[in-house]
Amino acid sequence: MSTRTKVFKVTPTNLSEVIRECAEIIQRGGTVAIPTETVYGLAANALDPIAVNRIFHAKGRPADNPLIVHVASAEQLEQLVSEIPPKALSLIETFWPGPLTLILKRTRIVPDITTGGLNTVAVRMPADIIAQELIRLSGKPLAAPSANISGRPSPTTAFHVLHDLEGKIDAVIDAGNTCIGVESTVIDMSGEKPAVLRPGYISATQIEEVIGEAEIGYSDHVTEAEGIVRSPGMKYTHYSPSATLLLLEGSHDLVLNKIREMYADFTCRGARVGLLVTSSDLFSLTNDMVYLGRKDEPEEVARNLFLGLRSLDEKGVNIILADGSFTQEGVGAAVMNRLRKASEMIIKV
Repeated sequence: MSTRTKVFKVTPTNLSEVIRECAEIIQRGGTVAIPTETVYGLAANALDPIAVNRIFHAKGRPADNPLIVHVASAEQLEQLVSEIPPKALSLIETFWPGPLTLILKRTRIVPDITTGGLNTVAVRMPADIIAQELIRLSGKPLAAPSANISGRPSPTTAFHVLHDLEGKIDAVIDAGNTCIGVESTVIDMSGEKPAVLRPGYISATQIEEVIGEAEIGYSDHVTEAEGIVRSPGMKYTHYSPSATLLLLEGSHDLVLNKIREMYADFTCRGARVGLLVTSSDLFSLTNDMVYLGRKDEPEEVARNLFLGLRSLDEKGVNIILADGSFTQEGVGAAVMNRLRKASEMIIKV
């Protein structure tokens, strides 16, 4: 395990050199935090159990929480999975490279530690060019969960990777902010009926337009301890800031009024309160506020979500009042899923 994390700041002139050096780290069994279009991932050779164990150790991640394996070619995918059902192939042709993870039956080449001991493996092909080139140059499929301490908000900047993992990983590629901001959609294609196990940028509606009906196989809350984890995000606490997050759900006006009321109440009792909102109407209330974006533009809200949670932690707030009044269409469903899993309490107004 590394005692000092090397930071590679990407510039227009050094990209090839950065990828080459990081590919060598991967080939030696090391760990590299990499940008993807969704969030930063902590990458290691998915077929090397010792390297994969370094991911779990750095993150403090439970061993039964399977990892997503990232590939850059059809040849790598075929190495990992025993079959690709016709509907899975249709999804690949439509959405890859991109933020969609497929769960498929695995081959014996994939070690148990990567899959959480399951007979399936979660695979996706990232759209980010740095991630793609690193996979190609290293010659390895990469296990790459979010590059954060397990349970914390996922990082969308290299700064937040280092905040959590400095000294615990070998390197990080700093390529600025990620463009989507929430993790990939996960769909289980290994059974008789497709099941969406984690919402993401690609919606269930978009998936059903390609393959027909798909079940919703996830909860917005933590599952029972004895539940089998078939996908990241289905079990254990996820995405939580250090502050206590209270999520307010309801119509926009009612939510804003309730936020004002609760802010005044908590402040009078000596708490430092942060706001995570989709309305500029609250700008005059406090400086401890993050504006996620317009309530009818969920893509903007998604980009700012984890950044906002971490920003409020950095401000030192005790309580976060989060606005849950925005649209849940498309990626909005993924945002609400993350907020509900991160919250200590959901308040209906």
